[in-house]
Amino acid sequence: MGRNLASLLTDSAARDPQRTAIKLDDAELSYAQLDGASAHLAGLLAEHGFQPGDRVGVMLPNVPHFPIVYYGILRAGGVVVPMNVLLKEREVAFYLQDSGAKLLFAWAEFGEEARPGAEAAGAELIEVDPLGFVDLVGAAQARPELHEVADDDTAVILYTSGTTGKPKGAELTHANLYVNAKTKLETLIQLSADDVILGALPLFHSFGQTAAMNAGLMAGACLTLLPRFDAGKALAIMTRDRVSVFLGVPTMYNAMLAVPPEQRPDTSSLRVCISGGASLPVEVLRAFEGQFGTKILEGYGLSETSPVASFNHPDRERKPGSIGTPIRDVRMRVVDEQDQEVPAGEVGEIVIQGPNVMKGYWQRPDATAEAMRGGWFHTGDMAKVDEDGYFYIVDRKKDLIIRGGYNVYPREIEEVLYEHPAVAEAAVVAVPHAELGEEVGAAVALKAGAEATPDELQAFVKERVAAYKYPRHVWLVGELPKGPTGKILKREIAVPAGERA
Repeated sequence: MGRNLASLLTDSAARDPQRTAIKLDDAELSYAQLDGASAHLAGLLAEHGFQPGDRVGVMLPNVPHFPIVYYGILRAGGVVVPMNVLLKEREVAFYLQDSGAKLLFAWAEFGEEARPGAEAAGAELIEVDPLGFVDLVGAAQARPELHEVADDDTAVILYTSGTTGKPKGAELTHANLYVNAKTKLETLIQLSADDVILGALPLFHSFGQTAAMNAGLMAGACLTLLPRFDAGKALAIMTRDRVSVFLGVPTMYNAMLAVPPEQRPDTSSLRVCISGGASLPVEVLRAFEGQFGTKILEGYGLSETSPVASFNHPDRERKPGSIGTPIRDVRMRVVDEQDQEVPAGEVGEIVIQGPNVMKGYWQRPDATAEAMRGGWFHTGDMAKVDEDGYFYIVDRKKDLIIRGGYNVYPREIEEVLYEHPAVAEAAVVAVPHAELGEEVGAAVALKAGAEATPDELQAFVKERVAAYKYPRHVWLVGELPKGPTGKILKREIAVPAGERA
């Protein structure tokens, strides 16, 4: 038999039951309390007719109730289906219907969408409110035993963002998630029970779930939660709780940099910061490290890889702009359209093998076969690798702009835009063109109080890249659309009518 993922909690609770596991402002849960609450949650599931193997939807923000429900489902032998709290009714129904979940735990604040969505899917809804839920769970008979599982039993179904068609559910096994959290703990962040981790990334997302919650609780560390990211609040929590580890996406680092230095509280307790979810512009990395006096280690992964696949390891050379080298027991290659490995320095698609790679897409054998052809997971991310084996993301395969037969990688142009002192955020996208097929466009948000015209920004880039690469269309926006983790959503960027060729 394998190891139930919930054992990472029960093991830490056995080692040091009174140590604080979860914190949300003044509310704290010790390891013993979190372990006990998840055992009562397993009992509550039994009262609702739950059977091992059943899928259960979890639509909760970053509150202590999330790990209670998450580990309670796992210890009972269930499959967690994490769901974005901002899903609308039809999306809630899709997630529940597609996964076959018959039960949904949803934060009461989002009941307006969760309620009709669950009804449409024929699923039972358990609304989670801060106080009543505690009584509900406490009244259930505790079931402290861990259900026996095999390594390849599904623990979590994580739905991908669905940039092409409907979302697909990546089936992550107990072994996938346990090994990825253990590698993160031992070789990457090198966590200990003395660490305090700021849980600002959504726990329903793979990055926050593995790197912050699973790895943190496996180490016996304290996870201090932030339900909705706000740069000022995040900095205040760092000071209040003496946070030593921060995990974020590039827009979070940008937002903290935007807080004037004289308004920043003491963040000297930070020993390491981790960036993932999207490529971190080199200028942002350098500015943050210079102003906050800490190191940022950038990594890479996807929902399908549990999620971490490569990392700038703390005990090796770090190369700004690189996603580092493959993590322990993971193999990565860069291949061409025929799946042949390309020479160092040439651009190709990243493919991955290892214990972190998903079991497959839930009930999508064709999609699984396509993604896993040749025994390697095909990421759709374009990259190059240098002579030392360090990988550099160039762009998403589908984000590639082909301008009159020339390939333009948006990431390269975005890096140049970020070098402009007035630019806060930038996203380079394709603009349809009758003759060239596609033209290069850029949506730019300026820093507060900064000024720059589209013409100035265009000229700035034109001086620094080949003539076919600079954006012929530049427009200013108040802010760029973002997903739940703060990742910029290019698919939601509307090209102004006046900018269309």
